[in-house]
Amino acid sequence: MPRIDVPSNQDPMMFTWTEIATDLTGPAAALSSAVYEKSSLPLREFEMARVRIAQINDCQICLNWRSARDVASRADEGGAIDEEFYAHIGDLSWSGFSEREVLAGEFAGLFAQDHLAMDNAFWDRMHAAFSDDEIVDLSVCVGSWLASGRLNRVLDVDGACRVPVPGAAPVGG
Repeated sequence: MPRIDVPSNQDPMMFTWTEIATDLTGPAAALSSAVYEKSSLPLREFEMARVRIAQINDCQICLNWRSARDVASRADEGGAIDEEFYAHIGDLSWSGFSEREVLAGEFAGLFAQDHLAMDNAFWDRMHAAFSDDEIVDLSVCVGSWLASGRLNRVLDVDGACRVPVPGAAPVGG
């Protein structure tokens, strides 16, 4: 049950992100849209980090979201990901992940849960696999998903919106 007052005829998450505190929710939604539309990360790395944050946040809409299916600009990348990939996110030892996918998942997990554990050895591995541009891209994506997905769960507004809205990026992660 949402922890804010939502009219009974409104979807709680959509109401939260489009009808109240719009001076902040509008720009935050624009950042979320930019993350989905402008990130240069390959889809598997993007999805690894996104779903890892969704798991940490327990953001239900984001756990059910599939960027290749639900974001028009990512649709042509969809063949590279099957449900087995999603089922193993959180188990970075799975042999089906590339080194960069594992690092994207590890980065997301550390960013959200223990950022001070990102030691020199971790950063050496990151810099060996990702350019600085890609590291900043990944950081902006993860930060956006962490913040908005956590907001959705804290306010308990993602529960009723379990099915992705076609053509709209989720505000969360």
